[in-house]
Amino acid sequence: MVKCLFNMLSDSSHEIRQQADSALSEFLQEIKNSPSVDYGRMAEILVQRAASSDEFTRLTAITWINEFVKLGGDQLVPYYADILGAILPCISDKEEKIRVVARETNEELRAIKADPAEGFDVGAILSIARRQLSSEWEATRIEALHWISALLNRHRAEVLNFLDDIFDTLLKALSDASDEVVLLVLEVHACIAKDPQHFRQLVVFLMHNFRIDNSLLEKRGALIIRRLCVLLDAERVYRELSKILEGEADLDFASIMVQALNLILLTSSELAELRDLLKQSLVNAAGRDLFLSLYASWCHSPMAIISLCLLVQMYQHASAVIQSLVEEDINVKFLVQLDKLIRLLETPIFAYLRLQLLEPGRYTWLLKALYGLLMLLPQQSAAFKILRTRLKTVPSYSFSGDQVKWTSSGTPYSQILHHSPSVSQISEDGDVVGQVLGNSNSHNGINFTSKLQQFEHVQRQHRLHTRELAHSRNTSTNTSSDARRPASSSSTSTVEVNRMPSRSRKGPGQLQL
Repeated sequence: MVKCLFNMLSDSSHEIRQQADSALSEFLQEIKNSPSVDYGRMAEILVQRAASSDEFTRLTAITWINEFVKLGGDQLVPYYADILGAILPCISDKEEKIRVVARETNEELRAIKADPAEGFDVGAILSIARRQLSSEWEATRIEALHWISALLNRHRAEVLNFLDDIFDTLLKALSDASDEVVLLVLEVHACIAKDPQHFRQLVVFLMHNFRIDNSLLEKRGALIIRRLCVLLDAERVYRELSKILEGEADLDFASIMVQALNLILLTSSELAELRDLLKQSLVNAAGRDLFLSLYASWCHSPMAIISLCLLVQMYQHASAVIQSLVEEDINVKFLVQLDKLIRLLETPIFAYLRLQLLEPGRYTWLLKALYGLLMLLPQQSAAFKILRTRLKTVPSYSFSGDQVKWTSSGTPYSQILHHSPSVSQISEDGDVVGQVLGNSNSHNGINFTSKLQQFEHVQRQHRLHTRELAHSRNTSTNTSSDARRPASSSSTSTVEVNRMPSRSRKGPGQLQL
């Protein structure tokens, strides 16, 4: 009878629809007053009608479902998955009345504390939620994530048993067009990753997705990393990412990823505590261990290593890294990264570094590092002008307690570097120590000679990789050209070789930015 009445709701005759609606209203009232009703059997009919193309039918069906959820209680437990499957799409219905009733029903259903021992099928609910994560409607995707989160909080062990069924879908959801969806997905991932094995799995899968989808890293990389750092502890996240990148076979990806992580580290408010810990690398074990854990992977990017050294105030090592760079390292990508660093040096994060320039006699290695960067920049670039302007403000004297150490006026760098015999006694962080610097290769257990060799080794791998790629491209191009070249091309080539080059042609040593 109920099925027939619902069929009449979509009849072309307005009178028949009204009569059907009136009959259904009376029937619903009888159900409410009845002490015993088979809610489950009728729920199956309502779920089907909730997906009807007719708006009036959908509204009536979702209204009945709402009443059943309130009245049915335990009887509906086996049907929760089917009911949820009907509710979630209706949350994004084009008809506002349907959306309102669907949301209310969704909240009622989620508030019921059902137990798997009573027939509550966690796997079936997860399957519905996973399917709705592919919905074209943002509101439906958001509610599906709320369900997964609620199930994790209430029935964690059961949800983890079905993790393989939903994990890939959750990872794909990180590329969602909605920021709200992405943030909710990250909360779900963070809840799953409370267990060490799942944490490792999350970071590995996330790195894999960044590797195969450049747009994900570019558009959502910062959002994802920053949020995970808040939810799962920044140090833990960065250590794990660094460990994976240290053995990364794709050198180009490793370099790009390290540059992204370095920029997030230097700029994000969420990582302020991590920066503070790194600044203690020369004076405590925790900071040193974190620095060493990042160093190996940061070697994939010269600018990342230099930035890290400036952050932790290892100015002598920063200068050594700059001096170790060769011609092949100074390319357009490097200069773009250097430009970003110079601009970052003017932000509040590096205020301490700029204040240290008030004591040029104490922070000689900082000056040497900054002048080294200046010499790598094209003179006409904006970054060159910014850094040169900053270095011009360095005083020609050094404030040190009650004593003022004077140097002669003129070119700052050469004078500051040689103004006092105590310069050779300046340590890695600028403080005077009781030994000659040239004989000190370590500080707080960090062997800087070994670290520099490690950096140079990784950079040699990158240079070799770049040459192999260039050779492969040239070979491919030459092979393609030979295949298309006509028989008379040899005489033409001879003429081209003997022809004088055009005056407008760039010389081999000129870099066009």
